[in-house]
Amino acid sequence: MSLTKRPKIEILKTKSEWLMDMIGYIALAIMLIVLFMNWRELPNEVPAHFDGSGNVDRWGSRWELLILPGIGIAMHFFLMIFEKFPETHNYPARINESNAEVFYRNSRQTLNYMRNIINILFAYIVYRSVTIALGDAATIGWPFFVIMAALFGVLIWKMIKIMRIK
Repeated sequence: MSLTKRPKIEILKTKSEWLMDMIGYIALAIMLIVLFMNWRELPNEVPAHFDGSGNVDRWGSRWELLILPGIGIAMHFFLMIFEKFPETHNYPARINESNAEVFYRNSRQTLNYMRNIINILFAYIVYRSVTIALGDAATIGWPFFVIMAALFGVLIWKMIKIMRIK
């Protein structure tokens, strides 16, 4: 079914999508609150990058900390827009009128869950960057890896669901 022939179907958000949206907005708010409440106390140099094992491997200006909220907020709204138009997403050739709603819901949920987990991830990175700059141990910590596992877990889970759609 070509993109122009795909039906536009109004699908209500599920409770889990609403819950993830609330968690995502709270994460964005916490990220901004942590950053702005600690701004005056931040030294001129703050963690700017972490290596694969979670250790700080580059320090930069505290102004660089504004990059993550900027990217996070922009990505949040772009993904939110893409979520609203699941008929434009990429689907396997087996999509048809009888299974389009299932494909759309799965695709929309994938974007929703990943968007909001990314919000949590960015909020955590900003939080750790601030606490490290203020004297905490210079490592990202295990929650980063748990959040990343959740992000990839959702992606794998939703890809498996796509493969099972008849």
